Amino acid sequence: MVRAQVTFHITQLPSYTPPTDTLYVAGTFNGWNPGSATHRLIRQPDNSWMITLPPATGSIQYKFTRGNWTKVEGNAAGAQRPNRQFVFGSADTVRISIESWEDLHGGGGGGGGSSANAQVILLTDSFYIPQLQRYRRIWMYLPVDYATALSKRYPVFYMHDGQNLFDATTSFAGEWEVDEHITRLFGQGDYGAIVVGISNGGGQRINEYSPWVNPQYGGGQGEAYVDFIVQTLKPFIDTHYRTDTARASAGLWGSSMGGLISQFGAMRHQEIFGMAGIFSPSLWFSSQVFAQIPLEGRRLPIRFYLLAGALESSSMVAQTQQLAQALHDVGFDSTDLALRIRADGQHAEWFWRREFPEAYRWLLRRMPTTDPNLIMTNVRWYPNPSGGRVRLIGLDDFDEPEVRVFDAFGRLRFAGRVTYGTDLDITGWSPGVYTTSLVNHPHIRPFRLMVQ
Repeated sequence: MVRAQVTFHITQLPSYTPPTDTLYVAGTFNGWNPGSATHRLIRQPDNSWMITLPPATGSIQYKFTRGNWTKVEGNAAGAQRPNRQFVFGSADTVRISIESWEDLHGGGGGGGGSSANAQVILLTDSFYIPQLQRYRRIWMYLPVDYATALSKRYPVFYMHDGQNLFDATTSFAGEWEVDEHITRLFGQGDYGAIVVGISNGGGQRINEYSPWVNPQYGGGQGEAYVDFIVQTLKPFIDTHYRTDTARASAGLWGSSMGGLISQFGAMRHQEIFGMAGIFSPSLWFSSQVFAQIPLEGRRLPIRFYLLAGALESSSMVAQTQQLAQALHDVGFDSTDLALRIRADGQHAEWFWRREFPEAYRWLLRRMPTTDPNLIMTNVRWYPNPSGGRVRLIGLDDFDEPEVRVFDAFGRLRFAGRVTYGTDLDITGWSPGVYTTSLVNHPHIRPFRLMVQ
């Protein structure tokens, strides 16, 4: 491949572009960071804008923004435009006209209405991340029968880059159509799943999607971001929605940098997650991703679905194969691990959208297609929620059941036999969701204790 550099020269802007705004380029070369200081364009004396990228090979996709994805360039109608593309060596200067800004065209957004289906809800625009002292938008996909099948509990995927999952009008590079895919599969007999879409942090995206620092691009906040999912978001979702709280039914999923942080999070918190969708992971970002695997080891089964395209970066396929081998070396076998290399695959949303259904079915292949055989019980904690003393009621049909209580991190908090009238003192327990199982009655569905 030819190693060359390129200069992007923006010669024309919409007349309504705010004169005080700064332009940036975001693309596959910088993790789609819309406000990277390294990729800020320089205003020229004639009010055009320019930036020269370092020498590279292969092809890239990119778009221009005014600092974040709410201020991205649009097409002539003010709606979403396809990604721009460039092949290094094909030219040394590319002259560009920006046709519109999606947030300003016609005085408002140019998306032309949401493409999300009725199963998608906006949970909140401002879910607080105490671990990073930031707020984030959270979307949810609820299964088609969620409102009617009141005895069902569903597996949950926590997916990154939530802007790109359900809605073309919020996406910065095209949507995955996760809602359409799962709804269609449900119509074909699929059990159903909840998807929690976490919007990325814009300029903080790279920082949050890697626990390791890359000297050129940043990173280092990934562990805190995963702690947010484990300690804050997942307990909230498990408390307010009918989720299957078993670790085998909880998964992380993302692409590119989102694939990197999903790999890290699944290995770090094997007691929480039993599935991980790793699409086109940015393994180039830090070699420590490979060092983490033997350090953590295989403590529990995890289903990993690894995907890479042969038309992505020159290292993508080899590094994804290296990741699969590293997982295999610590004990994840063919029942745990799927590796898919697609000859036509590119580092793009259309590729991940196309591959989503197969990965979804594979990751959930051990999930029941009908309601689980486990039965409900009248045994429950009272009062619930509580922050003091609780007791089990409804024990008439049980003779001193052996009880185990686990916290949201899968750690054993209490174990012992319980008789009618015996109190359990939970004073000092951390607020959150605790799961209770009756060890000598394995046919009974685990039930929850809320500590406040």
